[in-house]
Amino acid sequence: MNDLENGEENAKAGTALFLIEVENKRAMKVFGKSTYIGLAITFFAGACLSLFSPAFNLATNDQWHTLKDGVPHLSVYTAFFYFSVSSSLLATILNFTFLYRPVLNAPKSSLMCYVNDWDGRGWALLAGLLSGFGNGLQFMGGQAAGYAAADAVQALPLVSTFWGVILFGEYRRSSGRTYTLIAGMLIMFIAAVAILMASAGKRKSN
Repeated sequence: MNDLENGEENAKAGTALFLIEVENKRAMKVFGKSTYIGLAITFFAGACLSLFSPAFNLATNDQWHTLKDGVPHLSVYTAFFYFSVSSSLLATILNFTFLYRPVLNAPKSSLMCYVNDWDGRGWALLAGLLSGFGNGLQFMGGQAAGYAAADAVQALPLVSTFWGVILFGEYRRSSGRTYTLIAGMLIMFIAAVAILMASAGKRKSN
């Protein structure tokens, strides 16, 4: 309430005004929405992200022996090409769908508005380039060292937490319990990555 009464122009991270400014910039508003809807969407996204790497592993190594005898496995580069094509196709379909049929009361748009609006598109293009480059390297590393090790070494929770907490000011002015939970998460993830990397060195050559 004190933050709202002071009405600072440049709201500090973690204050009520800062959260309101973030809310106003969002296409999908979260104030007044059910927490369970956000959690459901997040868990669904996590399930999709957790499954695409094992699917890529099956495409290149055929552990379930679905290919006929004598049929060569897909190379990493061929599988990555089809992975990129399917990702682009699905992204295009979803974008067109949500332009005209938005979810969570987001405003409707059109193809012309989408093409004419270039605010922030540079960051989005950069994010896509980095994602594609990172996935390609991850798949090549998975073929060489194992996909489980390649997935863990990405250290997504570590990197995303660093960006969010250090650079974007998330969780500032939070309670000590919040910081304790974040620190515990990071420590356990670092330990898991270290154990997985150590186990990779014990593999037999055959």
